[in-house]
Amino acid sequence: STQSTWEKFRMKSDRLFAMMVPHLKEKGAEVVQQLKAVYQFHIYEKKGQKPKIWTIDLSSGSGSIEEGDTKKPDAIFTMSDADTIKLAQRKLNPQIAFLQGKMKIKGNMGAATKFTPDVLPNIPDL
Repeated sequence: STQSTWEKFRMKSDRLFAMMVPHLKEKGAEVVQQLKAVYQFHIYEKKGQKPKIWTIDLSSGSGSIEEGDTKKPDAIFTMSDADTIKLAQRKLNPQIAFLQGKMKIKGNMGAATKFTPDVLPNIPDL
């Protein structure tokens, strides 16, 4: 693609989601057994901006991740780039994020509550 690497990873969470690919190869099959659902993350840099969408299919095989609105999700998480990173670094509890309005959840709440930060790769400071 013509995008420079810098543009491609404009948001810190872009790197996190890129790291999902090897993470799912390694741990995907066991995660799929527990979740059996499709998730979307709608990530924005600043409130009011058009979010970037990541679709994480954890319904079969060892799972997959794609940029964009590629499959109908069971649950959608909408949050800021910074809070997504804090979530992945286990510095932000998802329940607290939801209660504080830092994370919005749409769709199947049962599926949403099964998606814990453990599903994401544990990342160092980005």
